[in-house]
Amino acid sequence: MSKIPLNYGGEGGGNRVGVKELTGIARRLRKHSTDTERHLWRHLRDRQRDGFKFRRQQPVGRYVVDFVNFEKKVVVELDGEQHALDPGDKIRDEWFRAEGYKVLRFWDNQVFSNLEGVLETIREVLLTPHPDPLPCLRRSGFAQAGPRGEGR
Repeated sequence: MSKIPLNYGGEGGGNRVGVKELTGIARRLRKHSTDTERHLWRHLRDRQRDGFKFRRQQPVGRYVVDFVNFEKKVVVELDGEQHALDPGDKIRDEWFRAEGYKVLRFWDNQVFSNLEGVLETIREVLLTPHPDPLPCLRRSGFAQAGPRGEGR
């Protein structure tokens, strides 16, 4: 499969781009999925993993992730050789952790050589309670109420 020319800072964004641009990038990535992404998607789609819904090539913040489950805040990233020493992946992962996401990274060859192991790892993370409280959501300028009703 040929490489898709995308005009943004690396796979999934990272540079300041608007929502429309990220949506367009995600749409192109879905349309031109890798063989590995298509293979794993066949097993994640339609709530096949214990009823958990996944989205593929989904904008999250300023990034586009390979797969995400918003209910449990789990991101699944598939990495080919281009990610072997990519410092941008560490920055992405730190941003996701700060937002309360658990990031799972698998090499492309793991998806083909050990699919059951990959799926079991994803399943275990989905079924494990989140170890830390999720970050406070702020919407429309109002802070969520604290335990006694006061804002945070």
